[in-house]
Amino acid sequence: MGEVAAIDCGTNSVKLLIGDLPAVSVRESRMVRLGQGVDATGALADEALARTFAAVDEYAVLIRAHGVSRVRFCATSATRDASNASVFTDGVRERLGVDPEVLSGPEEAALVFAGATRTLRDELEPPVLVVDIGGGSTELVLGEHEPDSGVSMDIGAVRLHERHLHDDPPTSAQIAACLADVDAHLDACPVPLADARTVVGTSGTIKTLAAGLLHLPVYDRDAVDGAHLTTADTLAFVDRLLAMTVAERRALPFMHPGRADVIAAGALIWRRVLEQAQVDRYLVSEADILYGIAWSLVDGP
Repeated sequence: MGEVAAIDCGTNSVKLLIGDLPAVSVRESRMVRLGQGVDATGALADEALARTFAAVDEYAVLIRAHGVSRVRFCATSATRDASNASVFTDGVRERLGVDPEVLSGPEEAALVFAGATRTLRDELEPPVLVVDIGGGSTELVLGEHEPDSGVSMDIGAVRLHERHLHDDPPTSAQIAACLADVDAHLDACPVPLADARTVVGTSGTIKTLAAGLLHLPVYDRDAVDGAHLTTADTLAFVDRLLAMTVAERRALPFMHPGRADVIAAGALIWRRVLEQAQVDRYLVSEADILYGIAWSLVDGP
């Protein structure tokens, strides 16, 4: 089939995968914070657009170097919510020659499930709950071999950080307000989390927490992928992370500096999801929505 290129542009990062699946030859991520201020202003900031376009320019060079002819660019929460999304879509088209797709919440959730479970189906006891905590939204998808129920909730690490966690480190009152926001969304969530027999966590927040739980000296994709971790250890680690300042988090050897400020909010979402799913252990997967996008190019419509 030849190589395909998938790009996932979220609220906090823009990611690229190039490969002749299941083999992957390029996997890149840039922390661009496209969703900076969107929750408050409803628009993409000029500096956020500039950071994102710089990353897309880099990716265009890699795509051309690999001779890729099939490219799919998917944008998610920040772009769905922005009043000036056309500036973003026009800029991507000029750089890559493809029209970016602004995914709906259900489309995003389905791609998350497909990416995370495609190569693990024989290892997972169904029903499987796939969790993707992004910068602006969180996807929860439950299913056997295909999604049976899913939701994209408008809570994410960047959105809740900007909304609630203003002090460094956050105060107990700010943490409580953030948790109350998460609880309100989960109370309205149509996905029966407690039905899950297996939980698969993906996305940067969950994988970074996994790297900390594994005591990695640097972030190691191979070590994180497929890790089995306990809920009890994770909840304790989240508490330690919340007590740290941003500078202390940034000094952690596995922490991307662009995630150090917002990971507290993302960790609070993960805490509540694990508590409601009522599982003792969960699996971490490097295969995320990016893989779902790439497989869609292989499988066709």
